[in-house]
Amino acid sequence: MAIHDPVSERRHHAINLVRNARVYDDLDLMLDGEALDFVDIASPPAFHGAAVRKALEAGANVLVEKPLCLFAAEFEELAALAARKSRVLMCVHNWKHAPAYRRARELIESGRLGDLRYISIVRLRDGPAGAGGGRIEGERWRLAANTGGGILIDHGWHVFYLTCWLMGGATPIAISAYLDFQSRPAAGDPHAPDDLADLRVEFPGGRLAHVHLSWRSPVRKTSALIYGEHAMLEIEGDRVLLTDRSGKSEDHSVTDMPDDSYHSAWFGGMAAEFERAIGEGADGPTVGENQAEVRFALVLTEGARRSAADGKRAINVIDN
Repeated sequence: MAIHDPVSERRHHAINLVRNARVYDDLDLMLDGEALDFVDIASPPAFHGAAVRKALEAGANVLVEKPLCLFAAEFEELAALAARKSRVLMCVHNWKHAPAYRRARELIESGRLGDLRYISIVRLRDGPAGAGGGRIEGERWRLAANTGGGILIDHGWHVFYLTCWLMGGATPIAISAYLDFQSRPAAGDPHAPDDLADLRVEFPGGRLAHVHLSWRSPVRKTSALIYGEHAMLEIEGDRVLLTDRSGKSEDHSVTDMPDDSYHSAWFGGMAAEFERAIGEGADGPTVGENQAEVRFALVLTEGARRSAADGKRAINVIDN
């Protein structure tokens, strides 16, 4: 096992945390000196693309914390490189392994809701993770434009892939967005650290998704409402309630670890998914599904920024 981190304090922490790991301050040196089966990239978002490229060129399979990268065009180049190298390239979509949302997906697939019509996801926080002053320097990247910070990247990525997944892999067709900032971004800055996002995503067949993301809330809360032609699902934390057209309600609640910023309990499922993808190969169905979600998340992110700049006008995000 090998670990790379450019921050000396974090390297010392890694040495104490993971015994017998070789720790590097230079990524190129680590990739040159180690025969790695895979690389897990967990740096701030602005550095993902370059690290992914180096890891793929070194012959490793690659798993990347969200976002996989910051631009759709950059992702297509990285996906093409992974295909040429016959290596797996995936993003950590850990909310698909949250028990409440897995239960929701099961109920949707069973037909209990009928044809899906609407999804609403609300994620309220009193600030970004790490903003309270991390124990180790570098944990405040979410507040910095030059490291890929902002709520649209930090939380929007999750709700974009989650919404598409709950919609059965449907391709989004348009997005309208309102973004706001505690401090106004510099002119022309494409990565201003927004702290509030209100989004409307259109899917084929008149299906809609509404997303509200805020770092301005006095409380931490994640909730969802999903309805189809026959029934509605309400999700809040571990609570999952299905109510049918007659008004009868069923409790489908789950058991999960207490809500925090890291959701460590879900990573076993994500690790198993990545292992399965390596077994299937770079052109297998697991990689195909994950990379489709990456594309959705990127075009929606870019579309949201264009929509917000144009005054909430709906932006088409697929070619007609």
